Amino acid sequence: MTLVKLTSVAVLALALGACQSVFAPNYRTPLEVKRDAWEHIKPGCTESDCPLVNIDTVSFPALPKLDGIVERRLLQLTEDNERSTPPSSLKAYEQQYLATAQKRNSSYLQAKVREQHDGLVIVELSSYLDTGGAHGMPGRDLINYSRQQDKVLTLQDMLLPGQEDTFWKTVAESHRAWLMSVEMDKDAEFIKTWPFRKSPHIALTYGAMIVKYEVYAIAPYSMGHVELKIPYPRLNGILKPELFPGRG
Repeated sequence: MTLVKLTSVAVLALALGACQSVFAPNYRTPLEVKRDAWEHIKPGCTESDCPLVNIDTVSFPALPKLDGIVERRLLQLTEDNERSTPPSSLKAYEQQYLATAQKRNSSYLQAKVREQHDGLVIVELSSYLDTGGAHGMPGRDLINYSRQQDKVLTLQDMLLPGQEDTFWKTVAESHRAWLMSVEMDKDAEFIKTWPFRKSPHIALTYGAMIVKYEVYAIAPYSMGHVELKIPYPRLNGILKPELFPGRG
């Protein structure tokens, strides 16, 4: 009799576990990611320096909502977004760009999954717009998509109430550490020319929270996209506890 009861309990436990696996998503399992890449030159152009558009992006078969977010954010990195009516899609952007682009002009847009952990999908977006000058203009953006909350997290979503000023003071400390690492902490002219400032580009990567900067934001073009890293222990009492890696 005891053996029968134990067997019944075991079967019930397995059945409950199966139901949970069917109806509750496992956020520790990464989403499937598909890559979509292409490059096209201006129709009819046969020269060596034809205008071109190169697009390398990602899609998520199980989460098409995120596909649309990635596409819109890529379009925000294009020069066409300065116009009153931005293009409706990457395909439309390509057509508009190639219709008016001159020789030696090119546009590169890329989206890649930087990390997936704890139900977060972190997408890094890159652009490079070349108008034929000495160098092109690169751009960056970051998306922190919470599968649990089914939305892109803003900084306000990440921080405990009333902690934004403390957060930026902590980032400023990381900036001072970065200045030391590049041996610019004693260069008064550099510090005056390139003072610390906030950035909208933030990501909850597994190893540390990062704050990324556009070129010319806090350093000259030659230093690229500066990336400050804030270790999670320094964010105790600042970042919402459930967003620390491993606690979700």
